[in-house]
Amino acid sequence: MRGADIEVRDAPTEQAGSLIRGYAALYSTPVTIGGEFIEQISPGAFSKTITNGDVLALIAHDWARVIGRQSAGTLRLTDTPIGLAFELDADVSTPSGQEVLGNVRRRDVKGCSFGFRVLWDDWSDDGAIPVRTIREIELHEVSILANPAYEMTSAWVSSRASNANTNNQAARRRVEAKMRKRGIPMT
Repeated sequence: MRGADIEVRDAPTEQAGSLIRGYAALYSTPVTIGGEFIEQISPGAFSKTITNGDVLALIAHDWARVIGRQSAGTLRLTDTPIGLAFELDADVSTPSGQEVLGNVRRRDVKGCSFGFRVLWDDWSDDGAIPVRTIREIELHEVSILANPAYEMTSAWVSSRASNANTNNQAARRRVEAKMRKRGIPMT
């Protein structure tokens, strides 16, 4: 029961199951581009750009359908030994957020792509068709889409909370413990 002098402040919580995780690009995975050349990305090619950039998350490279942004904290990018990993907080209060979450949850859409500018690459003509190795990328966006060029990319709805939400919950538990210790009732 609440007394008249009890103050309550609730932090917004992430809606269960609204976290999408995946790999927007994979390292050292050769892909034939348009039948013209083979492309592969070197490990670490994204490391500078994700530190210095403000990357957007989009649906199918559509700049009118933004579903996350690095500077807003709704898109988190990590350069891993496997490739470019991401976490995306899908906002179900928006049509695009509902669409991407539903399509990924049902596995209708499960691949990714990225919009970029090559800063450094090498070409080899030793095989049947040329091979391009991308060494450094300026990343502009990652997209969740149905037909990626890099077929081994992935997107899935995670049952685990994001790191930001986990940190918020841990901080809240610490504050609540301090309040109990001081005799402040919790509701």
